[in-house]
Amino acid sequence: MAVTFASGLDPARFEPILCATREVAAPSFAAELEAAGVRVLSLKRRSKWALWAWWPLIALLRREEVDVLHAHKFGSNVWGTLIGRLARVPVVLAHEQSWASARFSAAGPRFRSFIDRELIGRCSDLFFAVSRADRRRMVDVERVNPRRICVMPNAVPHSSPSGHDVRAELGIQKAAPVVVTVCQLRPEKALDLLVEATEEVRASFPDVHVLIAGDGPEEEQLRDQITASGLGDTVLLLGTRLDVPDLLIAADIAVCCSDFEGTPLSVMEYMAAGKPVVATRVGGLPEMIEHAVHGLLVERRDASGLARALRELIGDRARARAMGARGRDRQQREFDLDTTIRNLEELYEMLYLHSDRGQRENWRPLPRTSATTSA
Repeated sequence: MAVTFASGLDPARFEPILCATREVAAPSFAAELEAAGVRVLSLKRRSKWALWAWWPLIALLRREEVDVLHAHKFGSNVWGTLIGRLARVPVVLAHEQSWASARFSAAGPRFRSFIDRELIGRCSDLFFAVSRADRRRMVDVERVNPRRICVMPNAVPHSSPSGHDVRAELGIQKAAPVVVTVCQLRPEKALDLLVEATEEVRASFPDVHVLIAGDGPEEEQLRDQITASGLGDTVLLLGTRLDVPDLLIAADIAVCCSDFEGTPLSVMEYMAAGKPVVATRVGGLPEMIEHAVHGLLVERRDASGLARALRELIGDRARARAMGARGRDRQQREFDLDTTIRNLEELYEMLYLHSDRGQRENWRPLPRTSATTSA
């Protein structure tokens, strides 16, 4: 999202710089940033204790009198808030992508709650949550000042398939039901539940295929589970795919069975592709997928419930397609990237307008052209 925001800002109104605290790992990100004219500062920190590595950012903030510092995720929120205030940046924003991840952090939930409340919540101008559920928990559990929290769901750009036939590549018959999930293979994605559910689904639909795209630390364990379950021809681990739109074209149903989520970009991509979504009832997912309207919701860690939902949609293709069409309409209305970026631009300008520096300079935003007017 940081790359997407920086690349999408109106160059007539903003001069974006992206600071990668460790490294811009993906070549596609570097190419996207270069094409959009975004400068990149890479701190290449090797450890969270490498405090000296922050100096180039501090120097840049002071030298160029940066007006807005927008940090993303817990570690950068902490240091961004501290450094932004020390460097006297007029507007400092913090952005949490999934509040629930605090419960699973090595630092522990109490420490994170304290930092969110006493440092980030007090010292930043706004603290973004990606769902109303995350905002409620930040207020009720962490006791962050609700006036400092702004809900801004994630959004995805429009992407077009290349025309590559994924079914043909994988040897899947055109009439066979295909289930897909795209994610990093981490424990919280609960992909072991998807494999377990697939055993039940295959009993009713022997030709079903489940495609898992992504890589991560759980790959070996998942591969062992698939082999032990005799699902080697049914559940396919595809690794990282650069043709996700083509992958979604090949699928009938998309799944997000995570233990916790914010507003995942993958689910927005499923909706944009017109796929019905089976998702766990956690985090911001119920705000995206209305049960029996855009897909089906199941309880966390309920493999049998997940299997029932998949069988229900596989068994009624017309109903599944109707859910997918409604999901696409909703994504275009509510999770459109251009609208989100225009709203973010207006927020940057409003906060700077009321900052001390903005007041001293008697600064006023440029008039918007029709091409950059918010919907």
